[in-house]
Amino acid sequence: MGIVLIIIYSIFSLFILFYSMVQLSLVIAYLRNRKKIISQLERIPEQEKHPQVTIQLPVFNELYVIERLIDAVCEFDYPHDKLEIQVLDDSTDETVDIIAKRVNHWAAKGIDISHVRRPERVGFKAGALDYGMGICKGEFIAIFDADFVPIKSFLLETIPYFQDEKIGVVQTKWEHINRNFSLLTKLQAFALDAHFSVEQGGRNYGDHFINFNGTAGVWRKETIDDAGGWQADTLTEDLDLSYRAQLNGWKFLYKESVGSPAELPAEMNALKSQQFRWMKGAAECTMKNLSKVVKHSKYNFSTKVHAIFHLMNSFLFIAILSIALISIPLFAMKQYNEAYDTFFKLAAISLLSFVVIGLFYFTSFANGYKNKGIAFLHFIYYFPLFLSFSMGLSLHNAIAVSEGYMGKKSPFVRTPKFNLTNDKKEKWKKSKYNKIKISWVNVAEVLLTIYFAFGIWLSIRWGDYAMLPFFAMLTLGFGSISFFSFKHSYAK
Repeated sequence: MGIVLIIIYSIFSLFILFYSMVQLSLVIAYLRNRKKIISQLERIPEQEKHPQVTIQLPVFNELYVIERLIDAVCEFDYPHDKLEIQVLDDSTDETVDIIAKRVNHWAAKGIDISHVRRPERVGFKAGALDYGMGICKGEFIAIFDADFVPIKSFLLETIPYFQDEKIGVVQTKWEHINRNFSLLTKLQAFALDAHFSVEQGGRNYGDHFINFNGTAGVWRKETIDDAGGWQADTLTEDLDLSYRAQLNGWKFLYKESVGSPAELPAEMNALKSQQFRWMKGAAECTMKNLSKVVKHSKYNFSTKVHAIFHLMNSFLFIAILSIALISIPLFAMKQYNEAYDTFFKLAAISLLSFVVIGLFYFTSFANGYKNKGIAFLHFIYYFPLFLSFSMGLSLHNAIAVSEGYMGKKSPFVRTPKFNLTNDKKEKWKKSKYNKIKISWVNVAEVLLTIYFAFGIWLSIRWGDYAMLPFFAMLTLGFGSISFFSFKHSYAK
C-alpha cells in the first residue's frame, strides 16, 4: 500500500515540477521582452481609416451593472457611423427593462445600438455570440462581459493592430475596480495580474498559443468564421475558439499596455461558480483540442509542451488535492519505517516548484512597485495566503476538472456581479442574486479542515515538523474556504 501511495505522490509531484519549469520559461520570455513591452506603450500604428466595428455585450440577469457597461461603450472615442452595439440579452428578470430603457436613451442620441433578444436561449454565452454574429455589421467584433467598464479609447488602442492581416485577435489586460474591497478580491487580483502579465505576455512573446479571455478583446470576424464559429460544447468557449483559430494559422496579439477595468467576485460562492466554469471548461477544451495540437506538424516541441500545460493547467488541482490527501498517511508511515524517511528527503526536490512559482508571481507583483524591497515584503505576506487559498479550492476545482475529463455536461452558471468598488459597504448581501448554496462539497471542505488540522497535531506530537507548514497551509486554506462559503451563503 505504501509503495502505491509513493508512486501516486511522485507522479503528481513531477507534474507540478514540470508545470513550474514551463512557468519559469514564461518568466524568462516576459523579462527578456519587458523593455520592448514598455517601449510599445505609446506606439499605436497609424490608421488612415476606421473599419466598421460591432461591440457585443452578452448579458444574462445583470441588473446591477448593465447600465454602466452600456454607458461606457456608448461613450467610446470612435466614429459613430462606424460603430454598432449589440446588447445580446438573454435575461429573465428586470434587467430586460433596464436594457430597453438605456438602449432607447442612447439610440435617441444617434448611437447605433440594438437590444437583441433571441427566440430561444440555446448554447448560453456561445449561442448568444453566435446569434449576434449572424446579424452584425462589423468587420471586427469587440466583446465585453457585464462586469467590465472599458476605457473610452479602447477601440482606438486596439483596432489599428489589425492592419496586420494575420492578426485575428487583440486581447487586453484585465484591471480591477474593486481590488481592495476585501482579502478575497486582493487574492484574486494577485492571481489574475500574473496571468495578464507574465503568462499572457510570456506566451505571446515566446510565439506560443495564448487565449482570448472571453471579454475585453477584439476579434476579426473572418477569424471566427474561419475557425468554425462559436461552439457551446465546452464551458470555456473562448479558450476553445482561441485554439481552433490559432490551429488555422491566425496570430493573436496580447496588449498589456491596454487596461480594461472589471469587477472581481466579492462573494465566495460566486467565485466558486466562476472557478468551476473555468476549470471544467479548460478540461473540456483539453479533451477537444490537445491531440490536434500535438499532432500538428507546424508547431515545434517547445510550443507543444507549452500548449499541453496551458490546456492542462486546471489538472494542477487534482495533483494538489491528491498529494494533500496522501501526505498524512505517508507522514505516519515515515514514523515507523526509515525507508519512508529517505523518500521524504528525495521528495524535498519538489520544493523547487514553490520557489519557481513564487518567482512567477513575484515578477508580476513587483510591477506595481518602484521599490522592489518593499514589494518583496508585501509579497511574502500575500504569496503564502494565495497558496493556502488555492489549496483550499482544490476539492471544488478537482471535481470540476474530473467532470470535464469524463465528459459530464453541466449548464453555464453565470457569476453574479453587484456593482462594487473598493467601498467597504457590503451591499452584495442585499442582492437578489445572493442565494444559499450549501452542498456536500461544503461539508467535505469542513472535514478536510479537520483532517489537515490532525496532521498539524501529529507533527507536534511526534516532534517532526518537516510537513507542518504544508499541513498548516492546507488547514488555513480549507478552513477559510469553508468559513466564507457558509458565511456568504447566509449573508442575507
